[in-house]
Amino acid sequence: IPGYGDSPPVEMAVTAQGRRTFLEHVFQELGMQRPVLVSPSMSGRFSLPFLLAHGDQLAGFVPIAPVGTKDYTAAQYRGVQTPTLILYGDRDTRLAPQALQNLQHLPEHRVAVLPGAGHACYLDKPEAFHRALLGFLRQLK
Repeated sequence: IPGYGDSPPVEMAVTAQGRRTFLEHVFQELGMQRPVLVSPSMSGRFSLPFLLAHGDQLAGFVPIAPVGTKDYTAAQYRGVQTPTLILYGDRDTRLAPQALQNLQHLPEHRVAVLPGAGHACYLDKPEAFHRALLGFLRQLK
């Protein structure tokens, strides 16, 4: 994610529209057609604006306790038809419940909870994470 960790800041990443545009450019540069967007934690600042504006360009969306879900309304989420797998660890008691409360308004969602996993559930329980993710991917058109 630009501006996090050791990555340099990107000017366009300051606003939600800029972050959406940044992600549009990434998909365009990579030549991706209807990708599945997997979005853990801080990447929610990029994925959510993209999902709400261009969800029809995604084959699927996999939010993993992303930040920023409270920035959008239930009505905005209800307008998104992208198949979604809301995935989180049951030991993530801070961010995951808030994300679930907001993202459950996505009409085409299902939920996978990884027992014994924390916020970085894909690191805590990689086999269970991959089973849930691959099961979701297999059901996409």
